[in-house]
Amino acid sequence: MSDQDSSASASQTEGEMEEEMNGEVEGGGERDEKHRDSPAPSLSSFSSSLHAVIRIKQKYQAMKKRRQEMALGLGAAGAIAGAIAGAPTRTSPRIFTFDGLTPSSFPAQSSSVPQKKKRRRRKRVLFPNRGGCRPPPKQEQSRAKYCLYLLFAIVFIQVYNAIENLDDHVLRYDLEGLEKTLRREVFGQQGAVEGLLSHLKDYLSTYVHNKPLVVSLHGPSGVGKSHLGRLLAGHFRSVVGDTLVLQYYVLHHCPQEADALKCAGDLSAVISEMVERAEEEEKIPLFIFDEAEHMHDEILDALWQLVASKQSNEYLNAVYLFLSNLGHAHITKHMLHNSSSISMALTASGRHSNLVKELTPILRNSLEKLHLLWTEADVLPLGLLEKGHVMECFLDEMTREGFYPDHTNIERLAGEIEYYPEVGGREYSRTGCKQVVAKVNLL
Repeated sequence: MSDQDSSASASQTEGEMEEEMNGEVEGGGERDEKHRDSPAPSLSSFSSSLHAVIRIKQKYQAMKKRRQEMALGLGAAGAIAGAIAGAPTRTSPRIFTFDGLTPSSFPAQSSSVPQKKKRRRRKRVLFPNRGGCRPPPKQEQSRAKYCLYLLFAIVFIQVYNAIENLDDHVLRYDLEGLEKTLRREVFGQQGAVEGLLSHLKDYLSTYVHNKPLVVSLHGPSGVGKSHLGRLLAGHFRSVVGDTLVLQYYVLHHCPQEADALKCAGDLSAVISEMVERAEEEEKIPLFIFDEAEHMHDEILDALWQLVASKQSNEYLNAVYLFLSNLGHAHITKHMLHNSSSISMALTASGRHSNLVKELTPILRNSLEKLHLLWTEADVLPLGLLEKGHVMECFLDEMTREGFYPDHTNIERLAGEIEYYPEVGGREYSRTGCKQVVAKVNLL
């Protein structure tokens, strides 16, 4: 049922009720006129009028009740139909009165006018007047920073102590004094001296090692190999003691080849005893093997076992120095053929660095063919001595023996030495300084 049908039925019902009411009123009016026309109302006519008024009232109430019931029924049916069709529910008409209306019930503005959204205004934060604006709050620092600073300080102290301990360990061997002695006593081999001291400083800076230090010095006869070994032995005896330094001369300790196996066993026992004593004293022993070119294979094998094999810790803290003229032919040939190409402006260390760079691969290849011991060694070649170096040897020896160092006499003695042909403005001695002591003794 639609809204138009319900409104039409409601209006029809209201029209019928008005017609009935009009008919009742007209009937009552006709009766009143009849009563007026009658000459005098009686009690029976008054009672009939009262009954008529009561019936009209009852009929009006019945019609009013029926109308309300019909309106309720139509409203319920319209609500169901609107819910199904999606239309809004129709309610019964209300009688407009001015009762219950208040000024607050009227809207302040028309719904057609869009309301402007009020913008909330932020309240300003006011601070008390204490000599100006209040400073911003300070950011709190984390306490972990202090722990980090403490950790940095501890690490710095540990590293500093470790460096100081390294310095103390190096100072025990007085390498500065050794350097001064070698530069003063060894002539013409400044480059080799610097290389040897560099190896010693790197190795002696700490006590714990993963392998022993093995250095092999090679050069022709008379260039100062044995003299360098004696200087090293004397210096280490003064700093670590006589019991931790061994000078082994093959031609003196084991001259016979038949005794080579026994000599190898005795040498291994001596080295073991020395390294054990050095381990107790926390020192590093020194083993010098002069004239290594005369060493027998049994001795070389015993030394190679001590140097190359995985021994205990005390065998790793040791210095082995080999002195020999092995490879002297390569050194002599190289210096004579390349002296003209070597610049005179180069220092002794510069010339030696070139010599080491060019000769080390050649010497190592030839030495490894002789024995595996030299595969574990750092090779340092010693070059030929010039005429000026020989004159320095004469000056030093004459001073030791108490002779007056006459320059003319020194030149005469140096001229008696046999030299190679002059190459590149240099005269190299064939025997080095080996004959210096004998000639000074003849004075």
